[in-house]
Amino acid sequence: MDNFLVRDLMVPISEYATVVVGTSLIDAVKALEQAQETFTMSKYHHLAILVLDERGQVVGKISQLLALKAIEPEVTLKFEIERLREFNFSDAYLAQLRDLYRSHGKIMSKDSLRQASVKKVEEFMQTPSPGEFVSETSSLDTAIHRLVTGTHLSLLVTRGEKIVGILRMPDVFAAVFHKMTALEKAP
Repeated sequence: MDNFLVRDLMVPISEYATVVVGTSLIDAVKALEQAQETFTMSKYHHLAILVLDERGQVVGKISQLLALKAIEPEVTLKFEIERLREFNFSDAYLAQLRDLYRSHGKIMSKDSLRQASVKKVEEFMQTPSPGEFVSETSSLDTAIHRLVTGTHLSLLVTRGEKIVGILRMPDVFAAVFHKMTALEKAP
């Protein structure tokens, strides 16, 4: 898009939800809620939490989907499924077992939620892949290409070797379609 650079749409790290390695899931979710309450740059809420190391460098990201996955009581289920796999039960049958297990309310039980709330973020965070980075001086065209080809919901924005912000899909989407609407109205 004409004259748009990534830095024009990125959210600076200082305005994003961040936690450090070793933070519990419940404290990470609280950090996300706090960041959403204070964020006024966009009408879109934050959809992820960035995980920082002791030097303040981004080492991971937790999406809302990953946070939900963290509450699944996987240990017992994984053990049972792997045992059944040895007997060559079909994937469809194993998927039915998972659904049955979940339908009995085991995910939302008090015990399950308490256990999940103390999990450390590094146990379930996603480590950024090479395609999830974009320079702050890159064009929005480059960023759109990375978002689309990598099917990412956000990109980590760099200045040299340092991550300085995050470029979110909803902000890119809004910019693109505002421009499209403006072109439609132009003579």
